[in-house]
Order: sequence, then C-alpha cells, then structure tokens
Amino acid sequence: MKVLVDIQNEAKVPFVLEFLDSQSYIKTKPLTDAGAKLMKDLKEAMNEVKQHRQGKLKLKTAEQLLNEL
Repeated sequence: MKVLVDIQNEAKVPFVLEFLDSQSYIKTKPLTDAGAKLMKDLKEAMNEVKQHRQGKLKLKTAEQLLNEL
C-alpha cells in the first residue's frame, strides 16, 4: 500500500524521515517539487469534478476548451 504523508512542521521532517527509514518494512521516496505540484493540481481537478457532479460547478465543454486554443 502507498501512503502520502504531508508533514506540516518543517522542523519535524528529519525526525519523521529518520523514523520511517529505520523501519525495515517501510520504503521512503522524497517527492520532487514538480511531483508535489502535480499531486496538488490533480487533487484540485478531482475536487472540481466532484463539485460538477454535485451540480455546484459548471465546467467548460471540450468544444469550449478547443476554441480557446
């Protein structure tokens, strides 16, 4: 199973990483800035889709998006 952990307190990052790395059954891999931005953007996009399905947000059609190009 994969889990994304967002450490809010920057000062605690070394401690958390050291603890996780000390566990033989846990593998850690730092997320790059580009990867973090991608995760944030995907989360926002999924939230927009959810709001659209609930009728709270009107999205553009594919034709409208193509016309912007």
